[in-house]
Amino acid sequence: MGFMGAKLFPSCESMCVCCPALRPSSRRPVKRYKKLLAEIFPKTPEGPPNERKIMKLCEYAAKNPLRIPKIAKFLEQRSRKELRAAHLNYVKIITEAYSKLLFICKEQMAYFAISLVNVLTDLLESKQENIHILGCQTLARFIYSQVDNTYARNIESLVHKVCTLSRQQGVEHSLLRAASLQCLSAMIWFMKEHSYIFADFDEMVQSVLENYRMDGTAGGDDDRHASQHNWVDEIVRREGRAGLGGGNDVNFCGATTTRLRSARDSSALTREERESPEVWSHICVQKLVELAKESTTMRRILDPMFSYFDMKKQWAPRHGLALLVLSDMSYPEKSSGNEQLILTTVIRHLDHKNILHCPQTKSDIIQTATSLARQLRSRGVSPELAVAGDLCRHLRKTLEAMESASVAELSLNESLQNFLEGCLVEVVRGVKDVRPLYDMMAITLENLPSIPAVARATIGSSLILCHIISLTSVSSDAPMVFPEALLQQILRSMVHPDADTRVGAHHIFSAVIVRGPSHQRGDSEYLFATKKCQSRSPSVFSSATALLEKLRREKECLGSDKPGHMMHDDGKERNTHEEDNKHVWARKSPAYFSKLVFSFVDRWATLASSAE
Repeated sequence: MGFMGAKLFPSCESMCVCCPALRPSSRRPVKRYKKLLAEIFPKTPEGPPNERKIMKLCEYAAKNPLRIPKIAKFLEQRSRKELRAAHLNYVKIITEAYSKLLFICKEQMAYFAISLVNVLTDLLESKQENIHILGCQTLARFIYSQVDNTYARNIESLVHKVCTLSRQQGVEHSLLRAASLQCLSAMIWFMKEHSYIFADFDEMVQSVLENYRMDGTAGGDDDRHASQHNWVDEIVRREGRAGLGGGNDVNFCGATTTRLRSARDSSALTREERESPEVWSHICVQKLVELAKESTTMRRILDPMFSYFDMKKQWAPRHGLALLVLSDMSYPEKSSGNEQLILTTVIRHLDHKNILHCPQTKSDIIQTATSLARQLRSRGVSPELAVAGDLCRHLRKTLEAMESASVAELSLNESLQNFLEGCLVEVVRGVKDVRPLYDMMAITLENLPSIPAVARATIGSSLILCHIISLTSVSSDAPMVFPEALLQQILRSMVHPDADTRVGAHHIFSAVIVRGPSHQRGDSEYLFATKKCQSRSPSVFSSATALLEKLRREKECLGSDKPGHMMHDDGKERNTHEEDNKHVWARKSPAYFSKLVFSFVDRWATLASSAE
C-alpha cells in the first residue's frame, strides 16, 4: 500500500485500485534497460563478465535509441564509482559495454559519444597502469569507428595524455607503451582518413621515435672499425661492394647498409608483437608515410623528426635512428613518390640553425644522405638535380672555410669535404642525363665573385663536380658534346684577376674535354675513347679559340681608349703583377687546384683498388 493511500486518503485503498501512483513501490514495473544494466555486472567484483547480457543490452539499445542517453549516463556514473573503489574488473565490463555499443549502435553514436569521451578521460587520468592500458585500447576502438571528423576536437584533447604514457621508461612499462602507441597509430589513421592534423602532431612524432629501436647492427665490421675515420674506411663497406660488376662501376658507399623491414599489418600481429612497443612504432612510421599524400605533408612530418634527431644526436649512421627511420620511410610497399623529397629535405637540413656550426653533425647527415641516395639508385629512382646543386654549394662553403680554419677545425672540414664528395658521387651516378649538371655549373661560373677566396672555392667545387661526372659516366657509350654555355663561362673564368682561379678554370676545361682522365682503360677502350675525344676536339678548340680572341679584342678595345701614359703604366703594373704571381707560385708547393684534384683522384683510385 502506498503512503498517499494509507495515510492521507484511506478511502483510496478500496476505491482507486487501478491508480499506479497509489500502488506500493515494490510492485511498480522496473525499466528493462535498468534490469539489463544490473545484469551485466557479476555479483562479486572478481566474477567474470556476462557477455550474453552485454550483447542483450546493446541489442536493446539498438532497438530503442531513445534509451541510449540514459544507458550511457548510468555507465559513466558507474565508471566513476568503480574507479574510486579501484574495481578493475567492473571498469573492464563498462569499457566492454561501450565497445559493443560502438560496434552495434554505430549509427546512434551521437547519443553516447560524449559520455564515452568523459569515461576515457577519467581512465587516462587514473593512477593505475592497467586502467591506462584499458583506456588506450578503448580510445583506439573509438577512433577506428569514426566515419567523419565530428569528434576530432574531442580526440585531439586526449593526444597529450597518450603521448605522455608512451614515454614511460622501463621494461615494466612496455605493455603501457605498446597500448599507447597502438592508440597513436589509430590517431595517425584518423588524420589520414579525414585530412586533419592534430595540434600536438610534433609530440606524436617524437613519441613514436622514442620507441623506435634497431633490431641489430646492419654492418658486421662496423664496430670493429669504429676508431678509423679516414675517407676510405668511412665510405667503403663490405655490404656495398656486392654491386661491383666490372672494374668501371666503382661504388661509393655510406657508413652503413640498412636492413629494410617489410611492412607490418596491424590486424595480423601475434600476441608478442601486439605487446611490443617497437612493432607499434614501426606501424606508426608506416602510417606516417601513408599520411604524406603530398610534399607539404611530408615536410610537416620530417620537420619534427629532424628536430628530434638534432636534439638526441641520432644522425650518426652507425648508432643513430635517422638512417633506419628514413630508410623505412623511403621503402614502403607501395611507392608514394616522396622518396626523392626525403633525400632533398635531408640535404637542405644542412642549412638549419641547429647544426649550422657543427661540422660533425653535418658529416653524419651527409653519410645518411649518401646511403639514401645509393638506395634510391638501386631502385632506379633518379634524385632531383637540386640535390647536386645543394651539395656543390655546401662543398664550396667547406672549401672556403678550410682556407681560414684552425688546425682543429681543419680536420673536421676535411672530413666533411670527403663525405660531401662521396654523397655527390652517389647522386651523380643516379643522374641519367648529365647535361643539366653542366648547365648548373655554367650558371655558377656566370656569377663568379671577384673575392679570391670565394672564387677559388667556387671553382674548386665545380672542378670536383666535373671529375665526378667524368669518372661516374666513363662506362657510358653515349657521345658527349662540349656544352657551349659552360665553355663561355670557363673562358671568362680564365681571365679572372686571381691566378689560382684562372688555373682552376683550365683544370675544369681539361676535365670536361678528357672524359675520365684518371680512369685506367684497356687498350681497346683507350683507343675508342681517344678517337671519340679526337672527333670532337676540333670543334671545341675552334670555339675556344674564337671566344678567347673575342675576349682579347674586347680588352684591347678597352685599353685603346686610355691615354698613352696610362697604357704605359698599365703595362708596368701588369708586368709587376705577373712577377708577383710567379713568386707566389714558386712558394706554393703543390698548387691549390692540383692538390685538390690529385687528392680526389687518389681517393678514387684507392677505393677502386680496394673494391677490386
